[in-house]
Amino acid sequence: MKILIINPNRDDNMTAAILKSAKNFANGDFEVACISSPAAPKFIETYEDQIKAAPDMIKLLKENEEEYDAFIIACHCDPNLDLMKEITKKPVVGIGEASMKMASMLGHRFSVVSTDRHSIPNKEALIRKYHLQDLAASVRAPTDEMTECSDEETYTKLAQLAVDEDMAEVIVLGCAGMAGLDKRMEEKLGVPVLDGVVCALIIAAGLVKYNVSTRKIRRYNPDY
Repeated sequence: MKILIINPNRDDNMTAAILKSAKNFANGDFEVACISSPAAPKFIETYEDQIKAAPDMIKLLKENEEEYDAFIIACHCDPNLDLMKEITKKPVVGIGEASMKMASMLGHRFSVVSTDRHSIPNKEALIRKYHLQDLAASVRAPTDEMTECSDEETYTKLAQLAVDEDMAEVIVLGCAGMAGLDKRMEEKLGVPVLDGVVCALIIAAGLVKYNVSTRKIRRYNPDY
């Protein structure tokens, strides 16, 4: 089995972190690769960024469609996920959808830890898109007084607040760039902390093994 992770942005450091986390999880059971989008924005922060990333994402999928059994979109806002599902018969999994739906199975309510306050309403809109609003406790992002902390310390503090104040029982890491923090944070928090890349790999690998993929009868049928 071969799974390709598409990083919709052009940040090579993030791509390397994603690949490291993915390879650690795959542990030789299947092959995994990660490719960034060289002509896309450095980070996907706005809806305009998502649109700008689309041409590279389409190109990467089309160029690698025969070689790989499934594809993962490694950005927690799931940019252009519906488009990618429409243009291939193979499974395509977004890390946002995968992590939040898995979180809904592991506890009464989950919280998303994000990178900045600008993304909070976007995450809330995505939660509603996936019909998970009744299961989401909160979306947390760094505050001004956290600027002196390291990223890991900041995200751990936010997650602790979500557990203590929002009654979250599962934490979702709301950015692919947080790959690799899950188990260290989990040890400190005592609740499941989900890396979206790993969640997407679990689902994508399972779909390939089960030999099922996105149906093309109506919604994702370009000829319907």
